Amino acid sequence: MTRRSLTGWGRTSPTSADIVPAADASVVEDALGRAGRRGVLARGLGRAYGDAAQNAGGTVLSVTAQGASITIDQHGVASVSAATTIDDLIRAALPQGWFVPVTPGTRQVTIGGAVAADIHGKNHHVDGSFMSHVRSLSLITPTGARRLSSPDPLFWATAGGMGLTGVVLSAEVALTPVTTSRMAVDTERTADLEETLTVMSDGDDRFRYSVCWIDCLSRGAHLGRSIVTRGDHAGVEALAPDAAEDPLAFAPRRPLPAPPWAPSGLLNVATITAFNEAWYRRAPRRERGAIQSIGQFFHPLDGIEGWNRAYGRRGFLQWQILIPFGSEETLRRIIERLASARCPSFVGVLKRFGPGNDGHLSFPGPGWTLALDMPVGPAALAPLLDELDDAVVSTGGRIYLAKDSRLRPELVEAMYPRLAEWRQIRSAADPQGVMNSDLARRLRLLDPQGAPPPAQPGSEPAGAGAGLNTLRL
Repeated sequence: MTRRSLTGWGRTSPTSADIVPAADASVVEDALGRAGRRGVLARGLGRAYGDAAQNAGGTVLSVTAQGASITIDQHGVASVSAATTIDDLIRAALPQGWFVPVTPGTRQVTIGGAVAADIHGKNHHVDGSFMSHVRSLSLITPTGARRLSSPDPLFWATAGGMGLTGVVLSAEVALTPVTTSRMAVDTERTADLEETLTVMSDGDDRFRYSVCWIDCLSRGAHLGRSIVTRGDHAGVEALAPDAAEDPLAFAPRRPLPAPPWAPSGLLNVATITAFNEAWYRRAPRRERGAIQSIGQFFHPLDGIEGWNRAYGRRGFLQWQILIPFGSEETLRRIIERLASARCPSFVGVLKRFGPGNDGHLSFPGPGWTLALDMPVGPAALAPLLDELDDAVVSTGGRIYLAKDSRLRPELVEAMYPRLAEWRQIRSAADPQGVMNSDLARRLRLLDPQGAPPPAQPGSEPAGAGAGLNTLRL
């Protein structure tokens, strides 16, 4: 057991916890049985942007100590350990003609983390989120080990349950058949938000994968200008002769290291405006059937190791929202407000979601999702995002908890109307409240009454607390 300071991928709000390598089920069971008043939480690679994988003053089980374990049967069902990453699974599955059913924008996510956040990708409008492809889970709760499958209520409480229902040990995941490791990709540059929404609404259903880079600093006639990228798994016939000789080859380049240090403020309105202009101009006006690698299409930022350091010492946050279909005018007002406030965002992504699943706290549902990475620092950022959160709630939309670091707790129940039902199911599996996290305390996920309890002395830096005050704005 080692006391360490932890942050999320955004590198904000550090807190300290006792780290226990969870190499097997016996370690997990022992830690749950010995839990102190601050509780226990499992952690994978720490790719949640905020404080979802932190537990100030408590115990954090490092599931990566378990190691990757992968078995794929003839029907494409993969039996994997919770420590297996999306990268591990792709490398094992592709040579056998299979691909992961859902991948986020990075391969560096464990299967346990994929379950806890019910991750989504560019294909949600066709295939749904990750838990829609999970056949079963092995879960250890404070009341014992269980094997879960749909429609078990605890299975769906665990889907997007942010690790608060127990510790995932393994999962069975149904894979997607493919004949190559390449993607056939169409690209289209749009002039404004109206054209962007029309292009995606009219054409997304012809593609398995669709994503849009959106410029949230452009204003006026160019508000919401975008680059829409859509694709499908390429067939062997689409490959060049040399690539067709080994169509399932997958050998991503070793990532380039990001600079070990970058000044806070490097990514600001001026630099990001210049980047957005160059990025938009270099994209083709219209391109059809370009062949790209899996890394190029799905995981471009994986090509830079530690890219989150580019935001400097203060770090950054990601704000990801869901706006239901029919509320496009509110989406427009949100983008107008962001642009007029000159809120710099290095990464701006817009996608269309299809129907959600039965997960009580699963994020996706029918509508538009907008995700923005924002450097911490501007004094106006906190009130701006509070204002925009209210606009999201007014549509029946929500914030993605796996990305959140500053949401007001009183909004959670409106965003997730099945929260009370989730609490009942979770309490039956953990009646003593052993599973806990900084996110759970900040948003009062486990206890709707009152403020979260204080951390143990020395477990949090001075000034740490709920909301963007934690981010020292």
